[in-house]
Amino acid sequence: MAKKRQTTQTTPVQKPLVEISEDEQWRLIEQTGVLRKVAETRKPKETTDNVEPLPLADEIFNAVVFIMPLTFFLIMMDILIHRQYARHPTAGDIAGRLFTNLPILSIFVFYTTRHKASARMQLALFILSLGVGPRMIWLINRGSWLVNMRQCPQFATIWLYTVVQLNLNWAVLSLVVTGAWAWYTGMKVAL
Repeated sequence: MAKKRQTTQTTPVQKPLVEISEDEQWRLIEQTGVLRKVAETRKPKETTDNVEPLPLADEIFNAVVFIMPLTFFLIMMDILIHRQYARHPTAGDIAGRLFTNLPILSIFVFYTTRHKASARMQLALFILSLGVGPRMIWLINRGSWLVNMRQCPQFATIWLYTVVQLNLNWAVLSLVVTGAWAWYTGMKVAL
């Protein structure tokens, strides 16, 4: 059985005790300075020009948050590309490649994370993504196996990082352009 709704009683609108014209109300508001006080309290929250830069320790922490997973991704891609061509890399091979790539990757990640919000950095990451993605796809389709083992792990890591750091609209545009290029040239993305 359906329940009946409870009706709420509305209170009749009462007349104000004192009638003040609109002009008089505005005059009182301007004399008391209420609007200026409200505007002054909201101003610092609305502007983004007065943002303090992060302390160096926070910037280093933000960079390390990206460097650690990217390093693991680089190692994983290195192992996978070697396995793809029936090679078995030793721990020394992987450590040697890691020690040569980690400092460059760390510096790159630190500075791009620091300036991620700037339009120039977004443009640079977008262009880098458009260069690295198609190059890696071309290498996988047309490159020799030795070149693939040397270059593809780094390209995959940089491509992943640039797409993650880009704003969403630029990241999607970069992936669409790369996908359109792969379709137009007849490159296979999945082996």
